[in-house]
Amino acid sequence: MAVLEIVGVTKRFGSLLANDGITLSLAEGEILALLGENGAGKTTLMNILFGHYTADEGHIKVRGEILPPGSPDAAIAAGIGMVHQHFTLADNLSVLENVILGRESLWSWRQDKARGRDHILSMARDFGLEVNPDALISDLSIGERQRVEILKALYGDAQVLILDEPTAVLTPQETESLFETLRRLVDQGRSVVIISHKLHEILSVSDRVVVLRRGAIVGTVKTADADRDSLAELMVGRAVVRPKAEPMAPGEEVLRLHKVSLGGAKLDAVELTVRAHEIIGIAGVAGNGQADLANVISGLARPTSGHITLFGEGPAQLTPESVVAAGVGRIPEDRNAVGVIGAMTVWENLSSEDIRRPPASRGGIFLDKPAARARAAELIEAYDVRCKGPDAETGLLSGGNIQKLILARALSREPKLILANQPVRGLDEGAIAYVHERLLAARRRGAGILLITEDLDELMALADRVAVMYRGRLSASYAVSEVTVPELGLMMAGQNREAGENSKDGARHAV
Repeated sequence: MAVLEIVGVTKRFGSLLANDGITLSLAEGEILALLGENGAGKTTLMNILFGHYTADEGHIKVRGEILPPGSPDAAIAAGIGMVHQHFTLADNLSVLENVILGRESLWSWRQDKARGRDHILSMARDFGLEVNPDALISDLSIGERQRVEILKALYGDAQVLILDEPTAVLTPQETESLFETLRRLVDQGRSVVIISHKLHEILSVSDRVVVLRRGAIVGTVKTADADRDSLAELMVGRAVVRPKAEPMAPGEEVLRLHKVSLGGAKLDAVELTVRAHEIIGIAGVAGNGQADLANVISGLARPTSGHITLFGEGPAQLTPESVVAAGVGRIPEDRNAVGVIGAMTVWENLSSEDIRRPPASRGGIFLDKPAARARAAELIEAYDVRCKGPDAETGLLSGGNIQKLILARALSREPKLILANQPVRGLDEGAIAYVHERLLAARRRGAGILLITEDLDELMALADRVAVMYRGRLSASYAVSEVTVPELGLMMAGQNREAGENSKDGARHAV
């Protein structure tokens, strides 16, 4: 029996057809994966299912009963729980308080915390979600916070659990722990819908895969009959091959950090060197200092001790303006909040770092709008930014196309150093392959690249050397051929790497 049925669901936002007559079902005890390019309609469909949006056409059934549209309360009452990609926890409250918040009547005189604690401990034992109910959220690791989000959903006896990009910030070990939890859930008759861009994870944990493209279902396959290449081709409509780095001899030094620290132990005596024709990968769970490292190199934060040498000149007091002027290409972590200004046009965003240089400027004083628009039109074509032209509003572009815009702005100036912070976060397979090829082309041209990422597959495919950040400290670096993904995962969790500590072949050395 189908525990969940989505029947003919269509959703439009103005002229945009986000969901186009989607019909699918979810069986009891099944893990169903939902795949698709950025903008394919996956999250829209799940938001309709959970009541955040109302469908223009079609309906949803839970165990044969039509679900009232546009009501999260009705969805929860019907046994649907949703774990969003970005955690919705109150850091200043305990695990217990977060889980039971909003679950009791407003007319209750007090919270029944004893009952709530017992229920949480019972669920934790049953589903492998071990966590201290009295711990503050602010004291928990990322993986523990993910468990709390799932406990929140299960506390209301959710029979259908929806997870949107649940492994985005987890270590490999935390990911496997999550998957073990999902297997326990389905063994007890619950059902799971998982949205993810990580094809190897989908192949590992799901029973069936539904693929969306441009708002419509283009394929449904049993996971046992699928592989990574076939799923990627279904997603984007063509064969997709991720490029890999070819061996290259490193060139001259383009960046050096010597014992760089940032107040409050954000960075602790970081040693880092990047050379031309080289990609240095920095792994780590979010919140361990990677953002602070990027801010220091970008000139957005000033070190409290240590110094930075850029292109052999320094020590330098970096500012955002001096960094750009020196020839550093910046791909920021948050493309929407930091990378672009959504209300501005595409040509304005593409010209934002060249506002005082040709062709955007005449004499460093006057904005040459026709020249800037013409240059933007060239970059739109060269970097395949899919929009209505230079005058398109940037905020209306998909995530993948915003990332291409940022790449066009950062790489078209042929920078000698590229700071790429989470360059493919949230992108689909086609967009990932495109971004990787652009970065490798810059490496071949002679750029040195600092790649900060939580995606270990990306790291192993692109980097020449890799180091791990943990609580503001940067580990020694390793040639990618001398380290494994499980070892990196342990280092990301704060454990020292045992293998290779006394390597005689020189694979381990200062970054």
